[in-house]
Amino acid sequence: MVFNREMDACLFLNEGINVCPSSNAREWDSVEQMPLDGKTISEWMSELDAIAKEVEAELVSRDIGCHLVEVLQAVNLVLFELRGFKRSPVLVDSKHSYLHLVLSSGCGSAILLSIIYIEVCRRLGLTIVGSRVGEDFLIWPQTTYPEELFKVTSGHSLFTVVNGRCVKDPRSMASDLTGSSLLGLEIASNRDIVGIALANLIRFHWKRASRSNLGLMLTSPLRHAHNANEKPNKINKPNVPLLRPQDLKLAIMASERLLILQPHNWALRRDHGMMLYYNREYGKAVQELSICMAFAPEEEAELLEPFVEKLHLMRLESSWKSLGDTASVTVK
Repeated sequence: MVFNREMDACLFLNEGINVCPSSNAREWDSVEQMPLDGKTISEWMSELDAIAKEVEAELVSRDIGCHLVEVLQAVNLVLFELRGFKRSPVLVDSKHSYLHLVLSSGCGSAILLSIIYIEVCRRLGLTIVGSRVGEDFLIWPQTTYPEELFKVTSGHSLFTVVNGRCVKDPRSMASDLTGSSLLGLEIASNRDIVGIALANLIRFHWKRASRSNLGLMLTSPLRHAHNANEKPNKINKPNVPLLRPQDLKLAIMASERLLILQPHNWALRRDHGMMLYYNREYGKAVQELSICMAFAPEEEAELLEPFVEKLHLMRLESSWKSLGDTASVTVK
């Protein structure tokens, strides 16, 4: 990450943006030792412990036992009233998608607030599960009687207490859920939840990276390469649009991590390869797209084949230029 920070600063300078590289960058023996906004990962995890202790203190102060509804109401009180956590309805800032920054600022995406909610409740001995429903990620306490979650008490159901306003929004699929339909939802695993958060990061950073190229899609070059009217033996110069380097690199990093969780997802690997192409890493792009072709449906593989062949030639051409530049420097 330190290396990437320095590289991003250099790329910004190449684009004429004045960014000072970090002067106190250093290497760390392990990820756990590396500070994020002044705290280690363990210290940020301790923030979740502190929130859980505040909930316990709230329950004790009001002489409340361990009834499920009362515990969840206490969690809501601490998170959303005392600590002032807020859900960002539209992701407009990357800070809302990183756990340590959400814990610091109190504002986060729906999936990050759900993760915090799940982790706080886990520390209190409550198991909270979740599932993606339309555009929302909904959570609820694990129970063998899901219909109890929808019983209205004091104007609110337990399901509403946990998930907030989206449950009452008629535009949301969550508003149509019942105890019966809840049983039909696929419970998200920890791997699934991390995958949703990473996919959100990829979309967000790609959108920001390509902001100056209106309408640019990751797969746009594939259609051009597959054009039957294009001369098959013609090697075009790579006309790669200028993208914001920091956001493009962050999108690639998130994609790399999501591929660890979903190695056989051909569409994800295709998009990853295309981002490497936009980053002018032609060798890596060829490797990822070639792997993708082995998993992709036949029609998609046929679409990728001419582009991968073109990338092979572009990689060779760039290596020849590198050799030529080296020779011109050494031979005088």
